[in-house]
Amino acid sequence: MTKLRILVADDHPVIRAGVRWLLESRAGCEVCGEAITGRQAVALAQELNPDIVVLDIAMPELNGVEAARQIVKTVPGTHVLIFSGHESEQLVRESVDAGAEGYVLKSDAERELTAAVQAVRQGEPFFTPGIAEIALQAYRNRKCGSQAQPRSGSVLTAREREVLQLLAEAKSSKEVATTLGISVPTAETHRANIMSKLNLHSIAELVRYAVRNQITAV
Repeated sequence: MTKLRILVADDHPVIRAGVRWLLESRAGCEVCGEAITGRQAVALAQELNPDIVVLDIAMPELNGVEAARQIVKTVPGTHVLIFSGHESEQLVRESVDAGAEGYVLKSDAERELTAAVQAVRQGEPFFTPGIAEIALQAYRNRKCGSQAQPRSGSVLTAREREVLQLLAEAKSSKEVATTLGISVPTAETHRANIMSKLNLHSIAELVRYAVRNQITAV
């Protein structure tokens, strides 16, 4: 039986090593790559075309929800499994809306991770028991095209959410522009639009908003 090719994305090396050991020793999988930022996870998924991406949410440069959205959009056939320490109803719904097919809490890794990988492999959703009801309803809504409740920050475009996270991580407009491959004036325009749409008046308020809404762990 061909081994599943898994990309593991988490900014903590101990977590990545533990996930690798669990998957390769118990689930008959091959970890084909490791990423330490959300942006790297997207790039590696596009390069390696793995069967499944095991993806943390709280990652630098691009959080797991936005990374999942980009992977699902640009790497057809690759499944996304969120592996997170956050048991937030909002994050569960956002992850499913972004295209994730499973959500496992890190505290449940030893019991649930290999089962989650096998379920997602077969096209079945898998969610940690404590959040299963919320997640399954969001999953059904997505499958039937129902509108979910508006997310916090849903007034922002995908690009603006990327800029928001980078600004909250203390990146300058020039650094944002370099990271995203855009001009500095464009980065500054995105920043102004974000501040206006969210009614924020300082970078300190922007950082508080990003942390409160778990856009960044900073």
